[in-house]
Amino acid sequence: MGHGKLIKFAQNETFSCLLQPSSQELLADGYFNLRDHSIKGRWKDFFKDAVNPGSLVLELGCGKGEYTIDLACRNAGSCYVGVDIKGARLWKGAKYATENNLPNVGFLRTRIEFINAFFAQNEVDQIWLTFSDPQLKSENSRLTSPMFLERYRKFLKPGGVIHLKTDSRFLHEYTKAVCEANGFEILACTSDLYGDSRAVGAPLAPEIREVKTFYEKMSLKQGFKITYMAFRIDGDAPIAKPSDPAQFDSKLWRSLEAPRHFFGQAD
Repeated sequence: MGHGKLIKFAQNETFSCLLQPSSQELLADGYFNLRDHSIKGRWKDFFKDAVNPGSLVLELGCGKGEYTIDLACRNAGSCYVGVDIKGARLWKGAKYATENNLPNVGFLRTRIEFINAFFAQNEVDQIWLTFSDPQLKSENSRLTSPMFLERYRKFLKPGGVIHLKTDSRFLHEYTKAVCEANGFEILACTSDLYGDSRAVGAPLAPEIREVKTFYEKMSLKQGFKITYMAFRIDGDAPIAKPSDPAQFDSKLWRSLEAPRHFFGQAD
């Protein structure tokens, strides 16, 4: 491990906005029987210094936290939690939030598979999935797979919204097929966020186009189109996988994926 990472990990321990739970404690009773963390149901206490804290918004797979921070700066009445497993990446966001005294920003270092150990029923208003790994070969690993959506539904409020912003047409089309297979409400949908003057569905908030992650900027430079979806997963019926090839042709969309080349992304 490089000296730079060791310094970042040491500094992470000093950031009050960064929660780093022990995976060993969460898994003490086994992977399928996670122990709840003490923060579950108590995020309002975590954000006690925020001004008029309102809704709670998650960014899953937040990387260095730039999207979480930008959204939080634009919306002082909401609280934002960026979730990622990479401590060296979270260091950048946590350091910025600390140095700039952002009371409505928090970060959680954990695996997204463990997310239900941290958020209680009806505790979360929105989820952002920004440039998630499309997991071309492993459906259950996709953050919009039925397996993960079932997790989110346990803590999303009724009417809560999931936002998916990605440069992967594969993941975009897969997610749309999951929604269609389960009758989920799609609020907005576009396969070319910056090429279309408007998305199909509800008007888009300005930040959807104005806030960009590092990966988004790099993808745009390489000529990739950015897609966006907003949808709800209300209901209590088991969430099904898309089984109709007419809804989602995995081989076709997998064949159309092109490699991305990212530079300057050191942790």
